[in-house]
This record gives sequence, C-alpha cells and structure tokens, in this order.
Amino acid sequence: MPSCPRLATFAALLLCASAAPAAAQDVLDLPPALPWSGKSAALVARPGDPWITPAEAAGFRTTPRYAEVRAWLERLDAASDLITLHGFGRTGQGREMLYVHASKGGGPKRVVLVQGGIHSGEIDGKDAGLMLLRDIALRGKADLLDKVDLVFVPIYNIDGHEQLSRWNFVHIRGPAEKGAEANARDIDLNRDYAKVDAPETRAMIGLIRQLDPILYVDCHVSEGFDMQYDITFTYAGWGKYARHRATADWLEQRFGPAAMQALTAAGHTPIIYPSPIDTRVPSKGIRYSPEGPRYSTGYGDFIGMPTVLVENHMLKPYRQRVLGTYVLLEAALRIAGSDAARIAEAKAQDRASRPAELLTRWTPAEQPIGWIEQFKGVAFEMVPSPASGRPEQRWTGKPITFRMPIIGQRPTERVRLPKAWWIPPEQAEVIDRLRVHGIAFETIEAPRTLRLDRVRLVDAKLAQPKEGRVPITAGFVHGVAEQVLPAGSVRVPADQPLGLLAAALLEPESQDSFLAWGFFPEMLAPVPSTDAFILSALGERLLATDPAIKAAFEAKLQAEPGFAGDPDARLAWLFAHAGTGHAFLLQYPVARELN
Repeated sequence: MPSCPRLATFAALLLCASAAPAAAQDVLDLPPALPWSGKSAALVARPGDPWITPAEAAGFRTTPRYAEVRAWLERLDAASDLITLHGFGRTGQGREMLYVHASKGGGPKRVVLVQGGIHSGEIDGKDAGLMLLRDIALRGKADLLDKVDLVFVPIYNIDGHEQLSRWNFVHIRGPAEKGAEANARDIDLNRDYAKVDAPETRAMIGLIRQLDPILYVDCHVSEGFDMQYDITFTYAGWGKYARHRATADWLEQRFGPAAMQALTAAGHTPIIYPSPIDTRVPSKGIRYSPEGPRYSTGYGDFIGMPTVLVENHMLKPYRQRVLGTYVLLEAALRIAGSDAARIAEAKAQDRASRPAELLTRWTPAEQPIGWIEQFKGVAFEMVPSPASGRPEQRWTGKPITFRMPIIGQRPTERVRLPKAWWIPPEQAEVIDRLRVHGIAFETIEAPRTLRLDRVRLVDAKLAQPKEGRVPITAGFVHGVAEQVLPAGSVRVPADQPLGLLAAALLEPESQDSFLAWGFFPEMLAPVPSTDAFILSALGERLLATDPAIKAAFEAKLQAEPGFAGDPDARLAWLFAHAGTGHAFLLQYPVARELN
C-alpha cells in the first residue's frame, strides 16, 4: 500500500488517507503502549474456532460493521435457546436498532442492560459483549443468567458506526477504523437523554422504560492524559453528588469493589474514572461533580436506575481494552444477580423520595476534597511543536506515581421545587417529551384560574449551536400573578417518582431544561411593530409618565452606545416595555404552582 509523504498539502494527505487502510496511529505518533499481560488473555478464542468473533479473528486490529455483527448474532440466536435477537427502533437513516436478550427463561427476571457504541468510535463494549454472549450461550457461563437476564445493545449509534474512518477518534489506539461520535444529524446521543431529539434516544428510553433494569452499563473510551490504569469506570454523583442516594450507595459500596476485585484478579489496573482538570498538567487534579440528565449516567441518577459509565483508557491497545470490558461486564452480571433484591429495594427507596430542591449551579471547590496518594501516572516531557508553536506533551512510557488531588464542587445555586408546573396546550413539543420519559401529568378539560409563579428572562442570549439546538442563556425574574389557564393545559406534579427529572426539564434555572436547550425560540422574537411616528409618540408618553421605564431606558442609553445611536432599536425597546400585551417576549411559557 502507498505511504503518505511526511511533507504534503492537507488535500494530498486526505487523498492519501482515503487510499490507505492503516490506522491513524500509523501516521500519528501516539505515545508508547505500556507492556501488558493478564489472565483475561485466556478469554480469546483460538484461530479457527467456529465461534470466534470478527474482532478476535482479526487479532483485534479491526472491528466488524453493523451487517457483520447482525449476521453473527443471528447465527448465535439460531444455535442457542438462551439467545434471542430483537429490534427496538430505527435510526435516523432507517437502520434497525438491535438488542440481544440472554435468558434462561422460567418467568420474569430482573435485567442488566448493557450498551456499546453510543459514541461509535468508542466501540470496546460491542466486541467484548459478543465474546461474553458466546461464552454464556455455548462455553459454560450460562450460570450468569441464573438470577438476572442480560439485554445487550451491541451498537447504539449505528449510523455513526457505519461512518468508519481512520481519522475518527485518532486519540484511541485501535481498532484501525472507527465510527463517528455523533449520529447522522450530528447529535451526540450521550447529550440527548433529557431533550430526546434523536430517534435513537427515543428508542433507548423506550427500552429502558420497558425493561426497568436493575443495572445499566454504558461503555465508552476516555480522552485525557496517559496513565497506567487501563479500565476505569464511574457513576453519576461519585463522591457525594448523587441526586438519589440509595442507588448511588449500592454502586459505590457493592458494584465498585466487586468490579475492582474482578479486574485486578484478571490482570488489569482499574480505578474510578479520573476526569482531568487540565490534561496538560495532570497534577492539578481530577474532578468529581454532579451530572445532569443529558448523560446516560445523569439520566439514570435522576430516575433512580443504577448506571455505570465505563471509560477505558484510550492509549491501551484495543485487545487489552476489550478483554477488560469483558471482565467488567461479567462481574456486573454476577454482582447484580447476587444483589438483585437489594438493588430493587434501593430503586424503590429513591423513587419514593421527594427532594424539595434541585441543585442547578456549582463551581470547583477551593480546596481538594481528598487525595489519591499513589496515583499511577506516566512521565512526560514538554517538547516544542512546530505545528502548535508551543511546547506540547510527549509521553515517555515510563511509569511514575504522584499525589493526585481530588477536586470537588461547591454548590452556588439551588431552586426550591414548586407543587407543580403548568404547560400551555400549544407547547406540544415539550408535552410529547414528557410522554417519552414517562413523566406523569394531567390535562384539564375546562379553564382554571390560579395564582402562579411566572418567569421573565433577563439579558437573554443565544449560545453557539450544538446538538441540533441553539441553547439559550439568561437570568430570570420570578413574579406571582393570577392567570387563566385554558382547557387543554397540562399540570405536571412534582409529587411523583420522576419529579426530579421533571424539575430538571422544566425549572428554568436547570442547565438541562427545555428552556436552556432552546425549545421556546418565540421568547426571543421581536414584538410586532408599527410606524415610527406612532412608536415615538408612545415612547415619549412612557418616558413622561413611568419613572421606572425612564430610568431603565436612560441606563441602557448610557451603557450601550450602539443602542443609543439606533433609532429603531430605541423605539422597539420602548414598545416592548409598554405593557402586558406582548405575550411571548422574554416570557417563559411554563408556570409554577407554588406550595
């Protein structure tokens, strides 16, 4: 095969890349891999084994495409009574989403749900899951299904998965070609659990509601700095930041130790995922923080479902990462099976809780909340780079240890939850998403008059478009007023098992609210205008009769020269502040029924 020249135009490099099947690391100088040999290497099928998985057959140099995965699973389904293959939705490009149900039958059992490839270039979970399914169905590990069923989604983001390229996820050491991070609409599915814009997300939340798993495992690969740890994992709220405490306690006290023990015994080096403060200066520390329901782990925390985020280390070879994932998934099935009743009790306890507040803002704590005394790092040097024009890290492959600070978070804003939220009937997009999540609400059949807390936006700004949305940032002013709610209005009570999720979606201050994601663009549309001679007369009257408006207007003139010099903007501002007839401008349409 042709090799790419060291010095070439960017276009020439792209043409060369498209012609060559080599992995990105063959043209990029990734740091040296640390030597590894572990007992889990015995899990790999021998060459010529009739049930060798595609990744094993390729020596873990490549990962199979969707059609090959499906064909392999259909063959396993036909060969074993323990395995059934199902569809549960369609991607944006129309591909069928698949899950495997591994069960001994004999009546309903609690379920462990595992997914691979939500970021389809981070695909370790898919190939580990295929190996584990084979060994459950045909190689003596059926006892893993004695007390629980396994439901396995091999590829969540299928459309992204099929965009294979060696230039996707160039920081990850293998396989040679990887899928894309986002789906066909460039929506990151692990930012979509709350707003539910993608068809894949709707399908997954539907599956979660159908199964109500006692454990949900989401398989990823990390970014960050080099280190000796190969398999890392975490949970929402690790450290003390969980929204629901009982399920978090089970994860920290039972799941974590069991997984650590299994991984260590198999020759891996695990740790709770060390999310870096600054990848260029690892010694600045790692962060523990709350999570919102946009993420799989945050969503699980908000609905009282134990959820594990697996973050294998990017620079470890693909074979090593897949084997470690296999070990972790097997351990997950064993601990979930032995603790099934305990987990169910923790879930029930969390769902019966009724938090009175929602934490909405936080900032890094001034002092570390703890230390890892002997963090297993890797040495690096800072070397001048002609590409960046500054010194860059060059990892040496030399193991070191150092004292690693753990940086926690200090709460800066909490909101007290109302008795209920009221949504106008015309907000169908929001009401639809409440149905998708399974949030309970009632619809009134006749008008109703109530005193409600209404919210007005202050200094609203559009943020950079992302995830298929144009987010909004703003300040908020609350005020209580009487309002007539029309027939068809929707009341969402806070007193329900998913009340905390409803709060995260409907409280305007929430970072994952529908408002924050830009679901109500009409709030920022200008009010209807009219002729300048009418508006100027109206404005002059307001300035002469309303001291508050006059003071605000004069302050804005002083602070914003551009505004002061724009006659149309001045008249529009005065008209917008003329009275209560502008039903949309900066008015949050969701009202709060106070206790």
